[in-house]
Amino acid sequence: MGTKYNVLYNGNIALERGKEGVNNEYTENFWELLPVERMKVTEDAFLPGQTKNADFERAEEKAIKAIQRHGMNINGKEKNPQIDEAYLLLGQARYFDKRFVPAMAAFNNILNKYPTSDKINQVKIWREKTSMRLDNDQGAIDKLKRLLEEEELEDQDLADAQATLAQAYINIKAKDSALVHLEVAAQNTKINREKARYRYIKGQLYNEFGHKDSANIEFDKIIDMHRKIPRSFYINAHLEKSNNFDTSNGDLVAFEEYLSDLEENRENRPFLDKIYYRIAEYHRGKGSDSLSEVYYNKSLRKTTKDKYLRSLSYETLGNMYFDRNIYKTAGAYYDSTMTAMVLNSKPYRIIKKKRENLDDVILYEGIAQVNDSILRMVSLPKEEQLAIYTKYAEDQRLKAEEERKRQEEASKKQSSQVTMSPGVDRKAEMMRSKSSAMILPGSSRNLQTPGQSPKGGSSSFYFYNPTTVAYGKNEFLKLWGERKLQDNWRLNNQRGSSENIAIGGELIAESELDERFNPDLYLASLPTEQTEIDSIAKERNFAYYQLGIIYKEKFKELELAQTRFEKLLQNNPEDRLILPSKYNLYHIYKELGLNNKAEEMKTVIINDYPDSRYAEILLNPQSELAKDENSPEAIYTKLYKQFTNEEYAKVIAEADVQINRLEGDIYVPKFEILKASAKGRLYGFNAYKESISYIALNYGNSEEGKKAQEIMDTALPVLAKKDFVSDEDASNFNVIFQFDNNSEEDIDAFIKILDEEVAKVKYFDLSTSKDVYDENTTFVVVHGLKSIQGANGFVELLKSEEKDKRGRPVKPKITKDYFAISSPNYAIVQRHKNLNTYLELQ
Repeated sequence: MGTKYNVLYNGNIALERGKEGVNNEYTENFWELLPVERMKVTEDAFLPGQTKNADFERAEEKAIKAIQRHGMNINGKEKNPQIDEAYLLLGQARYFDKRFVPAMAAFNNILNKYPTSDKINQVKIWREKTSMRLDNDQGAIDKLKRLLEEEELEDQDLADAQATLAQAYINIKAKDSALVHLEVAAQNTKINREKARYRYIKGQLYNEFGHKDSANIEFDKIIDMHRKIPRSFYINAHLEKSNNFDTSNGDLVAFEEYLSDLEENRENRPFLDKIYYRIAEYHRGKGSDSLSEVYYNKSLRKTTKDKYLRSLSYETLGNMYFDRNIYKTAGAYYDSTMTAMVLNSKPYRIIKKKRENLDDVILYEGIAQVNDSILRMVSLPKEEQLAIYTKYAEDQRLKAEEERKRQEEASKKQSSQVTMSPGVDRKAEMMRSKSSAMILPGSSRNLQTPGQSPKGGSSSFYFYNPTTVAYGKNEFLKLWGERKLQDNWRLNNQRGSSENIAIGGELIAESELDERFNPDLYLASLPTEQTEIDSIAKERNFAYYQLGIIYKEKFKELELAQTRFEKLLQNNPEDRLILPSKYNLYHIYKELGLNNKAEEMKTVIINDYPDSRYAEILLNPQSELAKDENSPEAIYTKLYKQFTNEEYAKVIAEADVQINRLEGDIYVPKFEILKASAKGRLYGFNAYKESISYIALNYGNSEEGKKAQEIMDTALPVLAKKDFVSDEDASNFNVIFQFDNNSEEDIDAFIKILDEEVAKVKYFDLSTSKDVYDENTTFVVVHGLKSIQGANGFVELLKSEEKDKRGRPVKPKITKDYFAISSPNYAIVQRHKNLNTYLELQ
């Protein structure tokens, strides 16, 4: 009795309190298939005996106390019938504390020691729930099915077993098998929130299988339970049912009334974010973008913990603005989308990539719009230009006048509200002033002096009211501007730099009069030199080309890409942009099903550019010309191989040829970056820096351009250092033999002899290489020496005379001059081509 009504009673209370805390901490994610059991499992690691929840710890302590202090094991038989209950409490406390291995041990202890317990079926169910948490789903299925076959479970035990079996089937992706078990669980449980949960999962599964009618039956059953279940299930059942509505065949008027009822129901206020989102989706599906945008923003304005819902609303609004070509606003919405997403998740990376690409769209769209506007104005006669700017200046003046009137009205309204403080009427004020005048000199009461606010109340004196003071300051600035505290402050030459003057009853700054309302200034800002106009047109055309490529390749917005390429071709672009634009348009027309236009473009390319690789590809589409020896890919691969072989001059020359041949192709930046690397190896740091800067400036939209910018920001400042380091700070040294490329010396023969001599040295791990220094100089390098003295000694050893078998001296094979250098200093010499500086310091 003490075990049941004292120890276990308190333990069960702690367990229920802990379960309630777990339920309160858990947030349902109705966007995904709900789990059968409302509990979130994390991967946190805990030491033995360490728990996460104080209530579960107390429940476990009570269970252990009951077992250790109240157990009556006599002759191998337990005489206390409450001990099995204690082990069940112990296992449940550990289970909800997410310590599944110790929980499994507790449940197994009951099965082994108390097989006749009246709780044995519950224990078996709990053991399989624990086994499922340990990823043994198939084992849980087999044992639960055996339990259901061997035992006649009823009520809650049957519901728990069936629900656990359903979750196991869901875990192994056999979701269709879970439906029957969820139905049995829903029919047998007496707990309404569990009944609603099981039916909601059934509805989700039916939706996943495409059986909307069956799903709606389940959601209707949840709706019929109404206040018997948590409101979240009731609302989400309504929303899921509304998602299954057939807008093409259903009664739209009745459906809109249905959504309105959900919106206007006061009990649904905590869920208005989801309701507004559903209404927005409905209007967007109908094509009412303006109305849907209103509801998306309503959803966002509601305070919600549902980050996924916020991210959906932000992303949808971003897509809507993107489709309307309002890219700056779209980018802002995408930024907000990422703040509501899980960092580094796949959806986050997709949005981030889209946002980064949008930076280029915003840049080039801005260039295209501004330059188009300038060129359009330049093309007009002077009279039309003046008329347009005059009208614009007049519009700006009217706007400024309206703003001035609005501010004056606001100031007058503010000043009209300056009255005596509440609670102090005029009669009382007059009586108080009379009584003050009757006070005799020498009285203990103090008179109120000028400038002092009356104690306990407010005064009507001008300077005591901050509102009237602020209004007065504002009016002074309007009339007089900024004035210094000095004599003759009213004179015109005392006006401050930000003064305002009154003209025609209108207060407007002089700078505003000069700039905003003077059409001649707008005219003067237009370019007049033909070279400047040509530069603007060239920049505009390049922007259109880049936009066409971005829309086609990165966003798959073929119609937007089509308009940009077509506009480009209408604007007399440079020759280098014409052919790739036409070739891209040919593919766009084909993908959009505009076959006649595609054939016309194909004919133009073949007839006007018969020697181009584009014409070859169009004439031989099955030959995979893009992958033959004339394709950019193959040429780039060949050039890169030459680069690794240190044929830098050939790489630079061939890269120039390909850059001119493939103008506008996506491979051009790749050839540019390879050419920059070759120039850096051959001509040094300054040449490399110049080339990288050119790539970052002219190919900023490409991956190579972005990489070049990153190199400029991070790598170049480090590579720019050319101070030599001390030999004492180095651990690796080289021996350098210098050759003039214009001499008749056989470098390869020298290397062969050097390799033979190096191979004789057993106490160093040495190797040799042939390195290009510049166009006229080649180094043969011995690597692997550990000190400057060892490097010098090694070469002297090579130069020393040897003796043959008969003891006669033999001329050394290596007699060429050399110098020793540490590996860090050798890198500096190669990078900055400052060998002479290094040799002078030795």
